[in-house]
Amino acid sequence: MYGALKPLLFALDPQTAHALAMGSLAGVEHLAFVRSLARSVFVRHDPRLEVRKMGLVFPSPVGLAGGFDKNAERARALDALGFGFLELGTVTAEAQAPNPAPNLFRLPADRALVNRLGFPNLGAARVAERLRAARASGAIRVPVGMSIGKSRSVPLEPVEEVLGDYRASLAAVKDVSDFIVVNISSPNTKDLRALQAAESAKLLFEAVLAGAGDKPVLVKIAPDLPDESIDAICDEAMRAGLAGIVATNTTVSREGLATPSAVVEAIGAGGLSGAPLHARALAVVGRVRRRVGDGPCVIGVGGIDSADKALAMMRAGADLVQLYTAFVYEGPSLPRRIAGDLVRRMEAEGKKDLAALASEQRG
Repeated sequence: MYGALKPLLFALDPQTAHALAMGSLAGVEHLAFVRSLARSVFVRHDPRLEVRKMGLVFPSPVGLAGGFDKNAERARALDALGFGFLELGTVTAEAQAPNPAPNLFRLPADRALVNRLGFPNLGAARVAERLRAARASGAIRVPVGMSIGKSRSVPLEPVEEVLGDYRASLAAVKDVSDFIVVNISSPNTKDLRALQAAESAKLLFEAVLAGAGDKPVLVKIAPDLPDESIDAICDEAMRAGLAGIVATNTTVSREGLATPSAVVEAIGAGGLSGAPLHARALAVVGRVRRRVGDGPCVIGVGGIDSADKALAMMRAGADLVQLYTAFVYEGPSLPRRIAGDLVRRMEAEGKKDLAALASEQRG
């Protein structure tokens, strides 16, 4: 069905298409019988797919990346589409509008997106209330993480303002989240990536962990960091006691694209996601895993559109993977299809579970 609808959606500008797609999930979100029907179609139940990490049980390693459902509008619906976990947000302490339009672009020749949205959301407290109501219904059966970022109006100096801003978001969302992702790597909030510097990260990690209680905290890093900076932020994350790393966010690189350079230049600034990011994300995941060791959770993100790419990411060191851009291009059956193909790979290779399949080439 999505194959028939996709040309119509792609004839619309990306923001309108996204709003229409979110609207189409209203019945799944709000009506129990529609959710039940959706689960029967999209959810792949198989204990061999389970991942146990951070004290949580993920029924599938295939999750939704942050940025798709910024305001927790469709958490119950997305659960019913077969994701093994959800990352919602990014939310900020202050409600804020998107950066000026146009701010979202498709690159179909590259199966990619460019966005410069800049953390638009209703504010952490309001989003948390919406998620609390959704979870109270009992309709969300997978772990849910919340991504927190810096409010646009908050300057980097004095640093206490930034720390206070993140603390406020954390306080609002921690009780309704199973884990927290600290987003310091979006290219679309001015100066945000400066927080990836080791000393700034150290202060931020300490501040967030002090307020997180028993909730696992991860940090999301950029693919554009040089290798030594990846090592440094991994070291700070482990020293602070973070539960893991999300690798990676979108990239500012435009290398190797099939889209004509004039089109790319006309789009301008923003973070690129999708297939062109996969190779670098894979390399970053491998480097992160080698740096942090076996224990911490590593979530791989970037260009995953098939079981082969998901498995490559897991064999590089990821415990879990996330989708965003491929979900836009492939449609709602993608999480189930990847999960099903992973099971078929287990059976074909004689592996008892996902861990055995993923460990074959790890390291």
